[in-house]
Amino acid sequence: MANENKIKLFLVDDDALYLKLMEIEFLEHGDFDIETYPTGELCIANLSHNPDIIILDYYLDGVNKNAMNGIETLDKIKAANPTIPVVMLSSQDKIDIAISCMHHGAFDYVVKSETAFMRLQKIITAIFEFKKIEKQLNWYMERM
Repeated sequence: MANENKIKLFLVDDDALYLKLMEIEFLEHGDFDIETYPTGELCIANLSHNPDIIILDYYLDGVNKNAMNGIETLDKIKAANPTIPVVMLSSQDKIDIAISCMHHGAFDYVVKSETAFMRLQKIITAIFEFKKIEKQLNWYMERM
């Protein structure tokens, strides 16, 4: 990918099984340093670990009904560090939810399905391409 270092990935989902499956998929298909969290609160508490990308579930209330949902978590992540790309993940295939996530600053929105992991891989590649182009652009702008 963009550099030789591992990509630090936060996976946030209240579904323990889905979280484990995602972690296994990423470890099998790439060089990732993965931290998993069952709640948005734990994700926020560990932002100091400087994730490159956060994959965040939309609902997050399976473990605790009073837990922050994905949008609230997304808002807090963006308030703490607006540069971290956050990809929202949901079992809801509803356009209004996707639009809401994008309005709150999500990089992309993926519906949980058989193709979700491939979509996530493509999005992560796109994020790093985007960051690379952004760096090059900044380099040129500084020299003009």
